[in-house]
Amino acid sequence: MAKKAATKRSSALELKKPTLTVKVKAKANFPLKVRLEKIDWKKFMPRSSNQVLVALLVIASFLIGVLFTKVQYLEKGQTAGGTQQAAAAPTANPQQPAAPAAGAKVNVAVGHFPIKGNPKAKVTIVEFADFRCPFCEQYFTNTESQIIKDYVDTGKVKYAFRNFAFLGPASVVAADAAECANDQGKFWDFHDYLYKNQPSESDTSMYTTDTLTQAAVSLGMDGTAFSDCLNNKTDDAKAAKDMSDGQAAGVSGTPSFFINGISLVGAEPYSSFKTIIDQELAKAK
Repeated sequence: MAKKAATKRSSALELKKPTLTVKVKAKANFPLKVRLEKIDWKKFMPRSSNQVLVALLVIASFLIGVLFTKVQYLEKGQTAGGTQQAAAAPTANPQQPAAPAAGAKVNVAVGHFPIKGNPKAKVTIVEFADFRCPFCEQYFTNTESQIIKDYVDTGKVKYAFRNFAFLGPASVVAADAAECANDQGKFWDFHDYLYKNQPSESDTSMYTTDTLTQAAVSLGMDGTAFSDCLNNKTDDAKAAKDMSDGQAAGVSGTPSFFINGISLVGAEPYSSFKTIIDQELAKAK
């Protein structure tokens, strides 16, 4: 999810009584205010040019220290923020396996949802995703359809989806609803509906039994059977199994993909998928 570029401003140093304001030129400007109250300024008035020079040196040293510290803080914050651009990351779990090394292959099962494409295809893509994850929606909108058209529909790749519902209770409801749709043979229809109608991450009003049942009915499902399945958490264990299998494979954010076991994390562009797929197809010849 692209971040808006920060507005650039010139570096400025402002000294006002009784507040010292330092503006730092970085990727974002954050005023730093130091309170200078109840000071008898007459005691600090210089009486000679040497005292003026000393005072200026002391102030300059202080400001350089403040600027250095602030820049370090901003750089660390920018680096941390950058890791969230391509994938949503769950809360750290000390027991969760580390993400696989680049290029390393992981043995990942395709799960229980219907597979798209030729079952005998030489390349398998397994996606772990959360229906509420904005990066997953970004991948669905910008990249998935092209992969399906170029590789799945042509019989070169088979494509599997697995739940990784980590963004709270509403995500679990969405995952369970997808399971209930699968019980009626409508998984991929419901999968597409959830992404095409995904609200903002903070809006969970869509993920209720009534609202999702209405969606299911609009897709040709039996509303009573669907709502009973969702209310009774009939397929909750299946969604939980997907989650645990993802964690065992080292999934640490969504969307995460395994292309013939090779890990690719985030809403990467089509070219990133194409490179790995073509390499794996070449090996299979």
